[in-house]
Amino acid sequence: MQKLIEDPKRSVVIVDVREPGELIQTGRIPGAINIPVTTSPDSFFISEDEFEDRHGFPRPSKDSEVVFYCKAGVRSRGAAGLAREAGWEKVGEYPGSWLDWAAKGGKVEH
Repeated sequence: MQKLIEDPKRSVVIVDVREPGELIQTGRIPGAINIPVTTSPDSFFISEDEFEDRHGFPRPSKDSEVVFYCKAGVRSRGAAGLAREAGWEKVGEYPGSWLDWAAKGGKVEH
């Protein structure tokens, strides 16, 4: 994951699917956007305008490479599946998710 963040040639969108309260407690991987899958599982199926109204930023385009993470990897797997169902093709998951990132001393953005 660190290599994805630091590679200037790759324009990957990192998506934290935890709930906003969890991010307040722990922070997030630098540059990650927050699309909480538990409270907004339809985020990749709604219109772009509705997405931006709900989340406050534009939805990643369907040709974007997106990588999902959560706390331990369960919700990110579900979110990746939803994105694929909605038509995104370049979808990845960070299996160790936040617990792995924190254990390895990854940088944190608050």
